[in-house]
Amino acid sequence: MRTVFVQPERCIGCHQCEIACAVEHSRSRSLAGAVLEQPPPRTRIHVEAGPSIGLSFPNRCRHCQPAPCLLVCPTGAIGRDPAEGLVLVDTGRCIACAMCAIVCPFSAIGFHPQAAREDDVAHALVATKCDGCIDRIRQDREPACAEACKTGALVYGELNELVREGRIGLAAQVLSATTGTSPAQEPAPLAGWRGYGTEIKSLERRAS
Repeated sequence: MRTVFVQPERCIGCHQCEIACAVEHSRSRSLAGAVLEQPPPRTRIHVEAGPSIGLSFPNRCRHCQPAPCLLVCPTGAIGRDPAEGLVLVDTGRCIACAMCAIVCPFSAIGFHPQAAREDDVAHALVATKCDGCIDRIRQDREPACAEACKTGALVYGELNELVREGRIGLAAQVLSATTGTSPAQEPAPLAGWRGYGTEIKSLERRAS
């Protein structure tokens, strides 16, 4: 199973993933064109700020199996792609009852106006969630959010391999803490942004 693995400790809150997601789900598929579209394209990934600069969490749909949102949808608007296993919303059948959002354990579903079908003039309020960039996946490309992420907070690949890499990284941190050895160094942009966040917090403490 391939998925986008989230490493929140590497997220610096730059919101590049949100921008890339919104552009990918726009009609024009370009940043300049997306800004002028009505209704505006909506991001399906949401970066929530942490307690200080340099600490954030990119939250997205996990495409659960079984998926609570799929199980409770009264109109059958939410289904699963049989080939890719991604949980998708049929906007033409969504009635915005919010049952899916109520049961989602990750609060990954929002409601925004968008044309239910290409020929619709009215913009219906419908459930809006990550579709795993299924069009890109079918072209053997990685999701837009993972492609845009420059710090490795979002990584696309085989789930078990990503989990294994996470275990190796955790082991290195634990060994570093217990033996005093130096852990692998963070990428320079990430380390720099962390240092900036630390200095800001230090100045705030001095001012208070």
